[in-house]
Formats: sequence, C-alpha cells, structure tokens
Amino acid sequence: MKDTLMTTDAAADASTDSTVTETGTHAEAHQHGYISDKDRYLARMRRIEGQARGIAKMIDDEKYCIDILTQVSALTRALQGVATGLLDGHLKHCVLDAAKQGDDDAAIAKIQEASDAITRLIKS
Repeated sequence: MKDTLMTTDAAADASTDSTVTETGTHAEAHQHGYISDKDRYLARMRRIEGQARGIAKMIDDEKYCIDILTQVSALTRALQGVATGLLDGHLKHCVLDAAKQGDDDAAIAKIQEASDAITRLIKS
C-alpha cells in the first residue's frame, strides 16, 4: 500500500506546543526528549495516517480480509515504533534530567510515568 503524506488534525495534535504538560501547565525550562526528532516523528505520523486511510479504502473497496489484516499489522508495528521511540526519549532525557537535578521525588515521578506508559503499551 502506498503511503500518502497529508496534514490532519492528528498530525496537528502531535505538533502542539511542546511545553504544555499533561496537566496543562507550562514547563518553562524543559524541552521534551523527542524535540530533536520532532520533524521525523511528524513525518512518520503522516505516513501512518496515510496507512490508516489506505486501510479504510481497502475496506470500502471490499478487499480480501487477510490483505487488510496484513496492513493493520503493519500499521500497528509503525505505531509501536513511534511509541517505543518516544519512551526511549523520555527515559534518556526526562528521567535522566530529573535524576541529575537531584530531586528524588521528581525522578521517581518520571520513572512512574514511564512505568505507566509501558503498562499501557503492553496492554494495547
């Protein structure tokens, strides 16, 4: 299936202000670990979006179910690749920075975030 590059709400959501945390507050001095690869992640998410649209078209065109499942598997692997890359960046940047600052509570919180993210990835 040919990947298409399209800008969508999903890609726009992925590129929102990188200083906004999950709680909606700004972390003034902190840059997220993925920032250096932001363009690569956005490009990958656009390709993933193209894959998802291609799968929807296959269903609409009533393609063979096994061929659709093959594409779903490829899409799943692509998303897992993005997730593991982001997790790696979180560990190497966010967790490491918290530990270097000597703030045990912050470091433990970052490690817990990583553990929770791993649990969510395993369940999905």
